[in-house]
Amino acid sequence: MTADQQPSAPAAPAVPAAQIVPSVPAPTSPSGEPATPATPAAPAAPAPARQWWRDAVVYQIYPRSFADSDGNGVGDLAGVTNRVPYLAALGVDAVWLSPFYPSALADGGYDVDDYRDVAPEIGTLADFDRMVAALHAAGIRVMVDLVPNHSSDRHEWFRAALAGGPDAPERALYHFRDGAGPDGAEPPNDWRSMFGGSAWEPVADVGPDGEPLTGPGAPRPRQWYLHVFTPQQPDLNWDNPAVHEDFLTTLRFWCDRGADGFRVDVAAGMVKDLSAPYRPAAQIPWWPLPEDGSHPLFDRDGVHAVYRRWRALLDSYDPPRFAVAEAGVTASRRPAYAASLGQAFNFQMQDADWSAHSFGWAIDAGLADEAACGSTTWVLGCHDTPRVATRYGFDLADDDSPEEPDPDYPAGIAQRLARRWIRADGLEGAEGTEGAEGAAPACDPARGEHRARAAAMVVMALPGAMYLYQGDELGLPEVPDIPEDRLQDPIARRMRGQEKGRDGCRVPLPWTATGRSFGFGPDDGAEPHLPQPAGWGEHAVELEEADPGSMLHLYREGLRLRREIWGAAHPSAGPFRWVRRDEDVLAFARGDVQCWTAFGADTELPAGEVLLVSAPLGVVESDGGSGAAGGAASVLPADTTAWIRIPG
Repeated sequence: MTADQQPSAPAAPAVPAAQIVPSVPAPTSPSGEPATPATPAAPAAPAPARQWWRDAVVYQIYPRSFADSDGNGVGDLAGVTNRVPYLAALGVDAVWLSPFYPSALADGGYDVDDYRDVAPEIGTLADFDRMVAALHAAGIRVMVDLVPNHSSDRHEWFRAALAGGPDAPERALYHFRDGAGPDGAEPPNDWRSMFGGSAWEPVADVGPDGEPLTGPGAPRPRQWYLHVFTPQQPDLNWDNPAVHEDFLTTLRFWCDRGADGFRVDVAAGMVKDLSAPYRPAAQIPWWPLPEDGSHPLFDRDGVHAVYRRWRALLDSYDPPRFAVAEAGVTASRRPAYAASLGQAFNFQMQDADWSAHSFGWAIDAGLADEAACGSTTWVLGCHDTPRVATRYGFDLADDDSPEEPDPDYPAGIAQRLARRWIRADGLEGAEGTEGAEGAAPACDPARGEHRARAAAMVVMALPGAMYLYQGDELGLPEVPDIPEDRLQDPIARRMRGQEKGRDGCRVPLPWTATGRSFGFGPDDGAEPHLPQPAGWGEHAVELEEADPGSMLHLYREGLRLRREIWGAAHPSAGPFRWVRRDEDVLAFARGDVQCWTAFGADTELPAGEVLLVSAPLGVVESDGGSGAAGGAASVLPADTTAWIRIPG
């Protein structure tokens, strides 16, 4: 990145100071390290015709599992800094860092104690500054994960809300309600947490003398607070101006430290309707969400007023910052989030099963976003789903779930099979502990990796932004058999027997083939926070770098060609157009380069220059209709993708 591309201070006037509820202190950083001082900047130049993020390759880093520099068993920001050469060689445009804030890890760091500091086991604000400088020097931008739907129960606001009793003004920053029934002994309603159990947690208010202030035997009913996820993640009240202003302060804080963008967690949450009478849970559809914005907890129209204020602040920087929304909403409602923030994740590709029909459906959805918003996203994997190479290893015919298929959503079978397999510790044929699915399905790792290679090439060839989860470029499989006493995901505890959680896709990366932690940390350091399986070194970076046929080399070459063929410097690449689309094959073109994928059967390729293949091609004698000279034609085997340049 050149000097003129480096982030600068805001050009527009600052947003008014926070309107904090009386007695609510504004959070400060325990480390005491100040933000980089803001300096006036010249008025921003008009935005370029095509912002960097519209076609970027963004690499998601789960910091605790990426690289451990100090040997405490937890990945850290210094570890990211040390691995900048790896990220540069991979060819990514930006990194997105999952939460690195102080946290009790009730939900993998998405329970935030302080939005403007770094967890001590991960580093300091100075470490963040050094990391940003190193990434920017390599031409790689930085995205920070923002968690606005909820804080942690250790956040100073929430601690004050509990300590101050039922009349504490800080309770207005969250959703506290009197319980139902005699003395408020029951939750206000029957809503359920996304992670299992009630969405409400009771509060034991007692006076200085130890006598209860609320509940049985007290003059007032017991109070409860709302948590859509775990009890350690109380939902913030976005009807309160103090919450708005504090998050604007947080956005400025990270922008001033060099952040180029943000990923917004649970972007469809935040604004809620808690007016009485409450709608019973049975009358609230959880998926698909209603198209009219009437869900009481998600995708309400009012959230876009929040994001428009954010957009004004992000646009006040030169260059403007951007944000991408994690918005699990129906396709028709997704463009609104992109319009407000810049981008919104299209999870349909992540949910797509390995079939031409399912992939074609996901591509159509992404192209519709591109047409509506000028940008789209492609996501194969992330920290919330079973690993790509494992998902594609299942035979979809093994699905015997009692759920009726949704004709409007032809995807998600592999996700369901993977979760059953994980619940059974990856043991083929093991009985599920809950539900009517029967024995666990079989996973073929070789088949999964083969298909993952083909899928990666499809995504790399599509127009828009590509989001790549750490380790997918190595073909890492899911780790299903983490011992129960080592599991960290709250889903495993709150949904015991139904789900085992997401820890299996968060196992620390293998950098070397040997060593106590396979290069994740020093050999004399602590054991990694999640256990690595015995054969983890087989997927190590050092081995894949030495193997020209590895997944890593495929990603590096694919991303290089992506820039060369379809990058911003090549606007003549041409629009997307379908070349072939049937039950066995998907083929599309962008300019003179075509991307062909065989799903169900081998297929003959058109004549042209083969640029990249996910697996070796075959050659057969042709009738001369479309083959190469001499009567020989290239054959694309099933579960394989090829890029071909066809002149003219």
